[in-house]
Amino acid sequence: MIVQGRADKGRILLAHGAGAPMDSLFMSQIASGLAAGGVEVIRFEFPYMQKRRSDGKKRPPDRQPRLLEYFAQLIEQFDDGQPLWLAGKSMGGRMATMLTEHPAVTGCLVYGYPFYAAGKQDLPRIEHLLCVAKPVHIFQGTRDVMGRKEVVERYRLAPSVQLHWLEDGDHDLKPRKISGITQDEHVSDAVESSLKIINPYQ
Repeated sequence: MIVQGRADKGRILLAHGAGAPMDSLFMSQIASGLAAGGVEVIRFEFPYMQKRRSDGKKRPPDRQPRLLEYFAQLIEQFDDGQPLWLAGKSMGGRMATMLTEHPAVTGCLVYGYPFYAAGKQDLPRIEHLLCVAKPVHIFQGTRDVMGRKEVVERYRLAPSVQLHWLEDGDHDLKPRKISGITQDEHVSDAVESSLKIINPYQ
Protein backbone atom coordinates (compact mmCIF):
# COMPACT_ATOMS: atom_id res chain seq x y z
CA MET A 1 0.00 0.00 0.00
CA ILE A 2 1.24 3.48 -0.90
CA VAL A 3 -0.27 6.55 0.77
CA GLN A 4 0.32 10.05 -0.61
CA GLY A 5 -1.03 13.47 0.28
CA ARG A 6 -3.32 14.77 3.00
CA ALA A 7 -7.08 14.33 3.19
CA ASP A 8 -7.75 18.08 3.16
CA LYS A 9 -10.27 17.73 0.33
CA GLY A 10 -11.04 14.04 0.52
CA ARG A 11 -9.59 10.57 0.16
CA ILE A 12 -9.21 8.30 -2.86
CA LEU A 13 -8.78 4.53 -2.93
CA LEU A 14 -6.93 3.92 -6.21
CA ALA A 15 -6.94 0.42 -7.74
CA HIS A 16 -4.58 -0.87 -10.45
CA GLY A 17 -5.47 -2.57 -13.73
CA ALA A 18 -5.31 -6.27 -14.51
CA GLY A 19 -1.67 -6.47 -15.57
CA ALA A 20 0.29 -3.60 -14.04
CA PRO A 21 0.96 -3.09 -10.30
CA MET A 22 0.15 -0.10 -8.11
CA ASP A 23 3.57 1.49 -8.71
CA SER A 24 3.46 1.47 -12.52
CA LEU A 25 4.33 4.77 -14.20
CA PHE A 26 0.67 5.47 -15.09
CA MET A 27 -0.56 4.79 -11.57
CA SER A 28 2.27 6.86 -10.07
CA GLN A 29 1.48 9.84 -12.30
CA ILE A 30 -2.22 9.76 -11.46
CA ALA A 31 -1.61 9.33 -7.73
CA SER A 32 1.05 12.03 -7.49
CA GLY A 33 -1.08 14.52 -9.40
CA LEU A 34 -4.13 13.92 -7.23
CA ALA A 35 -2.10 14.06 -4.01
CA ALA A 36 -0.58 17.37 -5.07
CA GLY A 37 -4.11 18.74 -5.35
CA GLY A 38 -4.90 18.25 -1.68
CA VAL A 39 -6.32 14.74 -1.69
CA GLU A 40 -5.06 11.68 0.16
CA VAL A 41 -4.47 8.90 -2.34
CA ILE A 42 -4.19 5.31 -1.19
CA ARG A 43 -2.85 2.89 -3.77
CA PHE A 44 -3.26 -0.80 -3.06
CA GLU A 45 -2.89 -4.15 -4.77
CA PHE A 46 -5.41 -6.95 -5.04
CA PRO A 47 -4.33 -10.30 -3.53
CA TYR A 48 -3.21 -11.84 -6.83
CA MET A 49 -0.90 -8.89 -7.51
CA GLN A 50 0.46 -9.07 -3.97
CA LYS A 51 1.37 -12.71 -4.62
CA ARG A 52 3.02 -11.77 -7.89
CA ARG A 53 5.09 -9.17 -6.09
CA SER A 54 6.20 -11.70 -3.49
CA ASP A 55 7.13 -14.60 -5.78
CA GLY A 56 7.59 -12.95 -9.19
CA LYS A 57 5.14 -15.30 -10.92
CA LYS A 58 2.60 -13.77 -13.25
CA ARG A 59 -0.94 -14.89 -12.58
CA PRO A 60 -4.40 -13.82 -13.78
CA PRO A 61 -6.57 -11.54 -11.68
CA ASP A 62 -8.63 -13.00 -8.87
CA ARG A 63 -12.26 -13.70 -9.75
CA GLN A 64 -14.60 -10.74 -9.51
CA PRO A 65 -16.20 -11.66 -6.15
CA ARG A 66 -12.77 -11.81 -4.52
CA LEU A 67 -11.71 -8.48 -6.05
CA LEU A 68 -14.90 -6.80 -4.84
CA GLU A 69 -14.62 -8.35 -1.39
CA TYR A 70 -11.07 -7.06 -0.96
CA PHE A 71 -11.96 -3.59 -2.24
CA ALA A 72 -14.98 -3.44 0.08
CA GLN A 73 -12.79 -4.31 3.06
CA LEU A 74 -10.61 -1.30 2.27
CA ILE A 75 -13.66 0.94 2.06
CA GLU A 76 -14.61 -0.14 5.57
CA GLN A 77 -11.03 0.34 6.77
CA PHE A 78 -10.77 3.91 5.52
CA ASP A 79 -14.31 5.07 6.25
CA ASP A 80 -13.77 7.76 8.87
CA GLY A 81 -16.14 10.48 7.74
CA GLN A 82 -13.88 12.02 5.11
CA PRO A 83 -15.32 12.23 1.57
CA LEU A 84 -14.24 8.90 0.07
CA TRP A 85 -13.86 8.40 -3.67
CA LEU A 86 -13.10 5.13 -5.39
CA ALA A 87 -10.84 5.22 -8.43
CA GLY A 88 -9.02 2.86 -10.69
CA LYS A 89 -7.25 2.05 -13.91
CA SER A 90 -9.13 -0.29 -16.27
CA MET A 91 -10.12 -3.42 -14.29
CA GLY A 92 -9.57 -1.61 -11.00
CA GLY A 93 -11.82 1.18 -12.20
CA ARG A 94 -14.50 -1.28 -13.20
CA MET A 95 -14.44 -2.83 -9.73
CA ALA A 96 -14.65 0.67 -8.26
CA THR A 97 -17.82 1.44 -10.25
CA MET A 98 -19.42 -1.73 -8.93
CA LEU A 99 -18.95 -0.51 -5.35
CA THR A 100 -19.97 3.10 -5.91
CA GLU A 101 -23.32 2.64 -4.15
CA HIS A 102 -21.61 1.69 -0.88
CA PRO A 103 -22.91 4.09 1.81
CA ALA A 104 -19.41 5.38 2.60
CA VAL A 105 -18.58 6.23 -1.01
CA THR A 106 -19.05 9.68 -2.53
CA GLY A 107 -18.37 8.77 -6.14
CA CYS A 108 -16.03 7.12 -8.60
CA LEU A 109 -13.23 8.08 -11.00
CA VAL A 110 -12.06 5.73 -13.77
CA TYR A 111 -9.04 6.09 -16.01
CA GLY A 112 -9.70 3.90 -19.04
CA TYR A 113 -12.85 1.84 -18.48
CA PRO A 114 -12.90 -1.64 -20.06
CA PHE A 115 -16.37 -1.36 -21.61
CA TYR A 116 -15.72 -4.66 -23.39
CA ALA A 117 -12.79 -7.01 -23.93
CA ALA A 118 -10.72 -6.13 -26.99
CA GLY A 119 -12.56 -7.40 -30.07
CA LYS A 120 -15.74 -8.26 -28.13
CA GLN A 121 -17.93 -5.22 -28.59
CA ASP A 122 -21.00 -7.47 -28.50
CA LEU A 123 -20.34 -8.28 -24.83
CA PRO A 124 -20.40 -4.90 -23.04
CA ARG A 125 -19.69 -4.68 -19.30
CA ILE A 126 -22.17 -1.95 -18.51
CA GLU A 127 -25.20 -3.43 -16.70
CA HIS A 128 -24.51 -1.62 -13.43
CA LEU A 129 -23.73 1.62 -15.27
CA LEU A 130 -27.28 1.77 -16.58
CA CYS A 131 -28.74 2.47 -13.15
CA VAL A 132 -25.97 3.76 -10.86
CA ALA A 133 -27.10 6.80 -8.87
CA LYS A 134 -23.87 8.25 -7.48
CA PRO A 135 -21.45 10.15 -9.75
CA VAL A 136 -19.15 8.08 -11.94
CA HIS A 137 -16.60 9.96 -14.05
CA ILE A 138 -14.81 8.03 -16.77
CA PHE A 139 -11.73 9.42 -18.53
CA GLN A 140 -11.53 7.56 -21.82
CA GLY A 141 -9.32 7.73 -24.90
CA THR A 142 -11.38 8.09 -28.08
CA ARG A 143 -9.62 5.13 -29.73
CA ASP A 144 -9.49 2.85 -26.68
CA VAL A 145 -9.74 -0.75 -27.96
CA MET A 146 -11.86 -1.51 -24.90
CA GLY A 147 -14.20 1.41 -25.37
CA ARG A 148 -14.04 3.44 -28.56
CA LYS A 149 -15.99 6.68 -28.58
CA GLU A 150 -18.25 5.71 -31.48
CA VAL A 151 -19.25 2.52 -29.67
CA VAL A 152 -19.62 3.85 -26.13
CA GLU A 153 -21.70 6.84 -27.17
CA ARG A 154 -24.42 4.42 -28.30
CA TYR A 155 -24.87 3.12 -24.76
CA ARG A 156 -27.74 4.49 -22.68
CA LEU A 157 -25.79 4.94 -19.47
CA ALA A 158 -27.28 6.46 -16.33
CA PRO A 159 -27.25 10.28 -16.15
CA SER A 160 -24.81 10.02 -13.24
CA VAL A 161 -22.17 8.52 -15.55
CA GLN A 162 -20.11 11.27 -17.15
CA LEU A 163 -17.66 10.50 -19.96
CA HIS A 164 -14.59 12.70 -20.38
CA TRP A 165 -13.11 12.00 -23.83
CA LEU A 166 -9.39 12.40 -24.43
CA GLU A 167 -8.65 12.88 -28.12
CA ASP A 168 -6.84 9.99 -29.85
CA GLY A 169 -6.00 8.34 -26.53
CA ASP A 170 -5.66 4.56 -26.24
CA HIS A 171 -6.45 2.42 -23.17
CA ASP A 172 -3.55 4.12 -21.34
CA LEU A 173 -4.77 7.56 -22.54
CA LYS A 174 -1.76 7.65 -24.90
CA PRO A 175 -2.35 9.45 -28.21
CA ARG A 176 -0.37 8.94 -31.42
CA LYS A 177 2.43 11.39 -32.21
CA ILE A 178 0.52 12.63 -35.23
CA SER A 179 -2.16 14.00 -32.88
CA GLY A 180 0.22 16.61 -31.52
CA ILE A 181 -0.84 15.66 -27.97
CA THR A 182 1.19 13.73 -25.40
CA GLN A 183 0.15 11.11 -22.88
CA ASP A 184 1.43 13.35 -20.09
CA GLU A 185 -0.95 16.08 -21.24
CA HIS A 186 -3.89 13.70 -21.21
CA VAL A 187 -2.97 12.40 -17.76
CA SER A 188 -2.63 15.96 -16.48
CA ASP A 189 -6.01 16.88 -17.94
CA ALA A 190 -7.62 13.84 -16.30
CA VAL A 191 -6.05 14.67 -12.94
CA GLU A 192 -7.05 18.34 -13.11
CA SER A 193 -10.62 17.43 -14.02
CA SER A 194 -10.74 14.85 -11.23
CA LEU A 195 -9.69 17.43 -8.66
CA LYS A 196 -12.38 19.84 -9.86
CA ILE A 197 -14.96 17.05 -9.53
CA ILE A 198 -13.82 16.21 -5.99
CA ASN A 199 -13.73 19.84 -4.92
CA PRO A 200 -15.73 22.01 -7.37
CA TYR A 201 -15.31 25.10 -5.17
CA GLN A 202 -11.51 25.19 -5.16
